Amino acid sequence: MTATIGLWRGTSAPITAEVRELDGIHGPRRVIWVETGGETASGFRGVPLSSTIAAVAEHAAVVARQELLPLVIQLASSGSDIREGMAALEGWGRLAKALVDCSGVVPTIVIVDGPAVSGPALLLGVADLVVMTQESYGFVNGPVMVAEYTGVRISSQELGGAGELARNTGVPALVVPDRDAAVDAVADLLAYLPDNVDSEPPRWPREDPPDRPCPEAGDLIPPVSTGSYDVREVVGAIVDTDSLLELRERWAPNVVTAFATVDGRPVGVVANQPLALAGTLDIPASQKAARFVAFCDAFNLPILTFVDTPGFYPGKDLEWRGMIRHGAQLVFAYARATVPRICVVLRKSYGGAYIVMDSKRMGNDICLAWPWAELAVMGAGQAAAILQRRATPEERAAFEADYTARLLNPYVAAERGYIDAVIPPADTRREIAAALDVLVDKREVLAPRKHGNEPL
Repeated sequence: MTATIGLWRGTSAPITAEVRELDGIHGPRRVIWVETGGETASGFRGVPLSSTIAAVAEHAAVVARQELLPLVIQLASSGSDIREGMAALEGWGRLAKALVDCSGVVPTIVIVDGPAVSGPALLLGVADLVVMTQESYGFVNGPVMVAEYTGVRISSQELGGAGELARNTGVPALVVPDRDAAVDAVADLLAYLPDNVDSEPPRWPREDPPDRPCPEAGDLIPPVSTGSYDVREVVGAIVDTDSLLELRERWAPNVVTAFATVDGRPVGVVANQPLALAGTLDIPASQKAARFVAFCDAFNLPILTFVDTPGFYPGKDLEWRGMIRHGAQLVFAYARATVPRICVVLRKSYGGAYIVMDSKRMGNDICLAWPWAELAVMGAGQAAAILQRRATPEERAAFEADYTARLLNPYVAAERGYIDAVIPPADTRREIAAALDVLVDKREVLAPRKHGNEPL
């Protein structure tokens, strides 16, 4: 059953905007659905974004905000309509403004099934989540402009194919085979999200006991602190069975962002990934995690943070590219988040990365640690390199052993109030579920202001 809220059809530029019901785990879900683009005789999907198309999509965004329903835009556009000139530019500008007005009010999801190029491609950066099909592509300046200005010849897929964007930019949250899979992906994403900022995420059927022991989570951690493991397996053992949905998997793989449920409650998961760059934080990882934390906070998803990081990745290039500013984005996102926040230190938590990964002093509600967790300014080897520069190898070894015994354990942090409890891994699921029960009514009164000055 669909109810049309705006409809315009033409031979060259079709668009529909309607209220559509999507089937999902919670039954039919009403959304505002906009579909642009069409397939020509040559098989090309995508039409110029005219002022008329933009006006219909803008109207749909306004209705989504008024009716407090999620907005889904299925986009296939070859850019602004050159024949219309400034009218087309004005149109997509108004559409961009309407999408920004929806930000933080209703979830906005864009499906790209074909091209998304030129100015309208920036709409992908405004949307909350983007789903791209494998054959789609997007860029601001296309191959012709790249060749003209740089002399480099490159294809559309090489420049902005879904796979390239997924690996290098993080624009798509998910990449799927085709249009049908994209529609299913939207339904999967919405299963974790509320209709709007004034609603709670829908609770899933509770089939996995909240007090289920999860000793396998701890068994996955290597006995040596430098050993690697897949943190997704650890998280998967703790959350509800088969509920983990990872977003932006190919981009910044040293941090994992995902939706999941615990006792049927949707949550957002942020976790350091030791398989990539030893779980260190760099610029893409900071941006990826910060954007996800802000999104979860906007739509009332509790945030679970799983920490295992030796710190920020060192390097001149990173510093010159703005590690300070981009690292601060993650600080900013966590510090202003008002949803329930639970942090679990799995292994290492050193230095500045200890602070930015939702430490106790950043305002988390519950901070837990496993018995072998290491919380310190730096690791024993790093401390020895600074404090024992002139020492013999034997003296440095003795220093590292003493440093590890005295400082690299969670009980020192717990004694000082930086950790709420040191728990066995098997109890982690039970403790998180209990914490979510306690925090279900958490509300914070924010000081009146326009907005903070985010370190973009």
